[in-house]
Amino acid sequence: MFLRMFIKKAVKLNTTFMLYASLLLVGLSAVIMRVIEPETFPTLFEALWWVMTTVTTVGYGDYFPVTVGGRIYAMFLYIVGIGLIGVVIGKFVDGFADFKRRREEGKLPYHGQNHIVIIGWSEKASYAVAEIMDSEKCEIVIIDKLPKAPLIEEHIHYIQGDAAEEEVLRNADITNAKAVLIFSDDSIHDSLLADGKSLIIASSIERMSTEVHTTVEIKKEEHIKNFTHVQVDEFVLSHEAVSRMAVRSAFTKGIAGIYSQLLSRGHGDNLYEIVVHKDWHTYREAFDALLQQGATLIADGNRMDINRRLDQAISENAKLLVICDKAVYEKLKGKEWA
Repeated sequence: MFLRMFIKKAVKLNTTFMLYASLLLVGLSAVIMRVIEPETFPTLFEALWWVMTTVTTVGYGDYFPVTVGGRIYAMFLYIVGIGLIGVVIGKFVDGFADFKRRREEGKLPYHGQNHIVIIGWSEKASYAVAEIMDSEKCEIVIIDKLPKAPLIEEHIHYIQGDAAEEEVLRNADITNAKAVLIFSDDSIHDSLLADGKSLIIASSIERMSTEVHTTVEIKKEEHIKNFTHVQVDEFVLSHEAVSRMAVRSAFTKGIAGIYSQLLSRGHGDNLYEIVVHKDWHTYREAFDALLQQGATLIADGNRMDINRRLDQAISENAKLLVICDKAVYEKLKGKEWA
């Protein structure tokens, strides 16, 4: 009855307090046994060893008390010490289980830098996660209202909640994120309402961090001006983009394969951004140098008129985009080719 009452009380106590109490009990017991039986335990370490094997129920039998006082204290450890250590171990096990549960339910805040935040889970978002993992090994944070994480992976974290709320965005560490992808809510069939929800989320993000690169999926092209007003960086027209690609492939056979290849890094040549070399002053110098390495310069940011601006000076904030395979891109990232 005493042991049952002790364990019930101990379970309700704070884990930190129980840990310190256990350490104090072990340390104090080692000193007491050293004092009671100095011949059985010639050093404090032997006494500590016996106490540890006793309270953890290992009991090797290499040391044991021989005096009445020592055995009485040993019986005290059997009742109190073993129960106390058992409760502490149980609390740690429960703590790990609670951590895992909270992580799966998206209730743990994420802290990191240069991660990518994906808002709105759907089949499109799952493709985006696969593409990110295939392209660049970085941390991914998913925000949605699902009761549990849609993916359980080492580099994928889940935050449950409404992405328009500041606290939820703060839990995703939005201010230190590299980029944010906002996918349209497929459960909302009205394009106006779906884009309106995305607009609220985008404005919340831009209010908290103007530095993060935000890409939004939009259902209606006429809504772009509203997103431009809140300084969203890029837009993807979901339905219209697919329709236009289908029309292009109908007039020009094979063009859909080219689009798919540029959009995915799974095979063939792809689109990459490279750093401007210090020796390049004009686009022609950059174009010729890259062509010798097996890469074709096609754009500076969203401007694809490089071939008409070859003799112009490269802008200070240039974002040069090239088409090449992965091996050439890895070489371009190095220093030895220049």
